[in-house]
Amino acid sequence: MLPRIQRGVRWSAASLVALAACSRRDAGEAPARPPPASPSAVAPASPEPKRGGGKESLRGEERQRLVEQIKARGVESASVLQALRDVPRHLFVPDSWAEDAYQDRPLPIGHGQTISQPTVVGAMTEAAAPKRSDKCLEIGTGSGYQAAVLAELCGRVFSIEYLAPLAAQAERALRRAGYGPERVALRTGDGYVGWPEAAPFEVVLVTAAPERVPGPLLDQLAIGGRLVIPVGARDAVQALLLYRRKAPGPSDASFEKRRLMAVRFVPFLGDAGRDTPAVTAD
Repeated sequence: MLPRIQRGVRWSAASLVALAACSRRDAGEAPARPPPASPSAVAPASPEPKRGGGKESLRGEERQRLVEQIKARGVESASVLQALRDVPRHLFVPDSWAEDAYQDRPLPIGHGQTISQPTVVGAMTEAAAPKRSDKCLEIGTGSGYQAAVLAELCGRVFSIEYLAPLAAQAERALRRAGYGPERVALRTGDGYVGWPEAAPFEVVLVTAAPERVPGPLLDQLAIGGRLVIPVGARDAVQALLLYRRKAPGPSDASFEKRRLMAVRFVPFLGDAGRDTPAVTAD
């Protein structure tokens, strides 16, 4: 059964484009504010329960209000909403933005990048439909927030970040929030090539838009596995696609493909694999 997000009951095309334009890499969508003295620094350490905090942790009431907004905007999966309730988003933003951590909008995290709008995180996670038995691959660690949400739902998460300073920043945030390497494995590198030695994956989630679906990411998808990825030209309206592997092999017949919504993400960063065969969005 495909995720409820595809039914189009609550989501208008205009609102989905507006939401997805707030990709974690789209720094231009973040609200204006004088930059902090150290834009790459996350908030200073403070006590926080393990595994993302839970309802009893700091700022739980703010998290609950945010989840109610996300639910009202169309995310319906109870498990995804609970994951968003459990993950302490304020640990994944710079100290100068911590007071805004539970507003439903993107925020700067340094290095010209942003943490995604929580509704976008919820919508993409719901489309991927992760389960506790799944092994998940994320392309584009960013702040680490999406990886933390996946870690609440998957057996283990593997996450790749192209920008080395951002990867180090995300690792600090994830470990501080209680997501150790046994739950979230991290790598700095080109997401086009995926993580072949850890494949196959039941879930692959991509947070920036290539012009074509990288072949290695489809190759690393398990039978029954789901790939959620925005695909399209730079600076254009793109398509958020869901691929589900039905059978072994690289042919189109091995995959069920669904177009979920119109989106706008910034380009996928990376050099490897640009000339390898890939499945297009059409």
